[in-house]
Amino acid sequence: MRAIARFVSGRGTAWLVLAATAIAVGLLFALLPSASGDDFPSSGLPDSSQAAQVDALLADFPSAKATSAIVVWSRDGSPLTEADSAAIAARAEALGEQSTAPPATIPRFSDDGQAALSVVPLESSGVSDDITRTATEIRSAASTDLPASLTAYVTGPVGFQADITNAFAGADFRLLLVTVIVVAVLLIVTYRSPVLWIVPLAVVGAADALAGVVAGALAEPLGFRLDASISGILSVLVFGAGTNYALLLVARYREELLHTESRNEAMYTAVRSAGPAIAASGGTVALSLLTLVFAELSGNRALGIACAIGVVIAILFALLVLPAALVVCGRGLFWPFIPRVRPDVDPNAEPTGAWARLGHGVRRRPIRIAIISSVGIAALSLGLVGASVGLSQADQLLGKPESVVAQKIVDESFSAGLTGQTVVLTPDSAADDAAAVASSVDGVGAVQPSESANGLTRLNVSLQSEPGSDDTFLTIAALRTAYADTAGPVSESLVGGNDATAFDTKTLAQRDQDLIIPLILAIVFTILALLLRSLVAPVLLIITVLGTFFASLGASNWIFQNLLGFPAFNTNVILFAFLFLVALGVDYNIFLTTRARQESIRHGTADGMVRGLSSTGAVITSAGILIAAVFAVLGVLPVVALTQIGVIVCIGVLLDTLVVRTVLVPALVFITGDRFWWPSRPASSLTR
Repeated sequence: MRAIARFVSGRGTAWLVLAATAIAVGLLFALLPSASGDDFPSSGLPDSSQAAQVDALLADFPSAKATSAIVVWSRDGSPLTEADSAAIAARAEALGEQSTAPPATIPRFSDDGQAALSVVPLESSGVSDDITRTATEIRSAASTDLPASLTAYVTGPVGFQADITNAFAGADFRLLLVTVIVVAVLLIVTYRSPVLWIVPLAVVGAADALAGVVAGALAEPLGFRLDASISGILSVLVFGAGTNYALLLVARYREELLHTESRNEAMYTAVRSAGPAIAASGGTVALSLLTLVFAELSGNRALGIACAIGVVIAILFALLVLPAALVVCGRGLFWPFIPRVRPDVDPNAEPTGAWARLGHGVRRRPIRIAIISSVGIAALSLGLVGASVGLSQADQLLGKPESVVAQKIVDESFSAGLTGQTVVLTPDSAADDAAAVASSVDGVGAVQPSESANGLTRLNVSLQSEPGSDDTFLTIAALRTAYADTAGPVSESLVGGNDATAFDTKTLAQRDQDLIIPLILAIVFTILALLLRSLVAPVLLIITVLGTFFASLGASNWIFQNLLGFPAFNTNVILFAFLFLVALGVDYNIFLTTRARQESIRHGTADGMVRGLSSTGAVITSAGILIAAVFAVLGVLPVVALTQIGVIVCIGVLLDTLVVRTVLVPALVFITGDRFWWPSRPASSLTR
């Protein structure tokens, strides 16, 4: 680290670093292949999943070239009139002209007389070329010349896919724009300078752009796919982590400028002192993300690899490019509060200010403060009582997309599972028996034999429950169990379809969670133990991070259910929230405890913690508020999963920054004393 610090802070070498960076980034942008990510997330199921096997086998069936839209007509709960029925019949005939099977569009009216629907078979290749245009054309054909107050909606595979595509349309630019604005405003407020914020923002922005290009170029060679949600999280993480590291480095640089006239020496000391903490913090985040390569779901693996690439690039820019840029710009960058050398200031003097007073206050009553903080965290965790995981298809998007509104009409006026058909593939010789087994399972509404291919018969199974609901998942599991328990060829039957895909995704997400979370904790413990040379400190710090995680989940669950109307956590939200909160929470642990350890060598453990808190309190708080705001930006996209991740991480980071890192961790250090560093003794020089 000394050699790196000397090179990036040198008078001539700083310019060399900037020039080399500009050339390297330009070449990478020019030479790396561009990758076009998917518009919306795919299921990412492994080949071992029954749903994935069914999807693969269906590719040989004639219907593989077909999809469908479902058009629903309604008067918002009022009965349909005779004029409505006549208009619907006419519109269904017009839809038949766009369909590959015109007779299939004949409308079906609900028993309550409040709604009608029409299935519109389509050729999948034409739909996939422009799903939005297809949905618009169907909507136009279904809505022309309708009586007043009668409304047509498009749902089904085409409707939901069009709404999801529209939700992510322009997502990258929108998310990036809001993120840049939020970061710029918070940097201006933090630095109180109209100039200084430009350099960190430019460096982090360059890192974000390069991370997107590198991740996209490596996607195919490394066997993963980027989609809009992964790209969005990648940008947020790079901006959040990169700005965090920038805040820490600038704070230490500014501190050193008060003690030396040479900005090069000041930056050398800043990089040498803060560099290991930044590298350890970023390394923890990157290694934690890389644990996702062991996940079953390919979407999880893609997120882990892409975001790990982004964090590594953010670290390199924070330790190499940012120091060089700050040195080149000089002290005037801090205008109007330019740091000047103050020879009268003794660096070993007793710290003063609000953070020092807070440290002394915690030092006087550590046990009481630790108990109060722990009780508060435990109280927030109680919000998890009654929490559930897994959202139905209709609950995936924010607001009232057309497909979701139509699905609710279908659920109320028709069979809830009408639009979410389950597919069973069974040997031709066992088709009748397989249909009988399916009909005997509770929750199955109807079974209809369909086409055959390669010795397999397709059974279309309609369930009685809402698509993607817990009842539907129970029925899917019961179907599979019933087939597995039946002797003969029937036992070879496979259950797939949209609901089975959602069920397998939820099951494998839980498996990923059970595997990845212990791996992340092991990595965090190892890095903390090596960095702090202690076995006690990592245990206590990890306990505080886990407390923050559960408290943020509890508080968020209460908000989701009582304020935002989300009935459950989305499938992967808990794993992603744990990953980001633990990794980012360790960042602040590392920033605080490494500085406290440095100070403990000269001043003892208790005084060292007060000095460490006094030195890092402001920058940790600023960094926490900034990264909380950056993750909250995920809420600008109308996708429930991203909103949930943003809210959970925002609450968790604020709780970690304002409570855990400022009072609870210092209290634990004051309670344990020198034992906090066991088996090392950083304060031993004071006791000799």
